[in-house]
Amino acid sequence: MLEKNGHAVIAATNGENGVDVARQQKPDVILMDIVMPGLNGFQATRQLSKDGDTSGIPIIIVTTKDQDTDRVWGMRQGARAYLTKPVEESRLLGAIEEVLA
Repeated sequence: MLEKNGHAVIAATNGENGVDVARQQKPDVILMDIVMPGLNGFQATRQLSKDGDTSGIPIIIVTTKDQDTDRVWGMRQGARAYLTKPVEESRLLGAIEEVLA
């Protein structure tokens, strides 16, 4: 979905790997899941948003967790948007455009 719309994709296998990749690659935007082994998405989002080297990278949480408390917590950790799966292509691309504006 992202590549066919002109976005390059860098994947990470878990939260810790995602934090490392973000620090090394400095992507334009991060799509973060919540449920991951080891460091979960809330923890990874918090680490990245508090790190001076990565705090400027917008994070969009994309997850199956759809409770209001999850959404509030994700935004408090530093996410700029919160989408629940399954997410429509137009909605995801719109969120990416919005956080990059």
